Amino acid sequence: MKIEYHKFWSQRLSRDMELKAYGQKGKPLVVFPSGCGRFYEFEDFGMIDAVQNLIEQERIVVYTVDSVDSESWLAHWKYPGDRGWRHAQYDQYIVEEVAPFVREHSGWDDKFIATGCSMGGYHAANFFFKHPDIFDVTIALSGLFGSQYFVGDYMDDYVYYNFPLVYLPHLSDLWYLNQYRRSHIIVCTGQGAWEEDCIREAQALEAILTQLDVPAWFDYWGHDVNHDWPWWQKQLPYFLETLNL
Repeated sequence: MKIEYHKFWSQRLSRDMELKAYGQKGKPLVVFPSGCGRFYEFEDFGMIDAVQNLIEQERIVVYTVDSVDSESWLAHWKYPGDRGWRHAQYDQYIVEEVAPFVREHSGWDDKFIATGCSMGGYHAANFFFKHPDIFDVTIALSGLFGSQYFVGDYMDDYVYYNFPLVYLPHLSDLWYLNQYRRSHIIVCTGQGAWEEDCIREAQALEAILTQLDVPAWFDYWGHDVNHDWPWWQKQLPYFLETLNL
């Protein structure tokens, strides 16, 4: 398996950003790290090993990106509006810098998969719903999708347009809805330890998508399935296999 490390200056974030690429050919799988996590955690926690067969079969190329969570939604010491502004810059980084890099590096001219665990599950869902011209699959594992946990009752445009439980109930634009309906939306959470909030918000998202007539697969694993890496190691390859890549 070919592994590459890349580091380049981000004009959008005004700092160096790092990522790793695993594989050479296949549909790009963009991985967002867990809360305040780094680009290398997916490898460190055994997730690359979990999907190694798919990489070696040239069905996917995995790109693990960095986050700025500690400067945005998880920077609880900052004013919420400032956190949202930093996330908006991160959004631009992914769309305007990472996505073109992935296209050039992989030679893939179609859409990508977005995935992640915990905070990465939030990012995977949010980037998919905001940018269905870039992503046509999301596999969101144990994510939160509302703003309450991050900013409480605070609301501005940066908050409104970055949390699916906030903006999706009011969405009527067919440009978005028709692309959602042609995509694969997979949301999974366990029902064990530390998954209570994830269950509640997954159920809320499921109800919204049903109301919008958007097909999606919501999978609630057993009461022994905790919010932890050993289970995400099982979930991700399971769902990727169902896509027939």
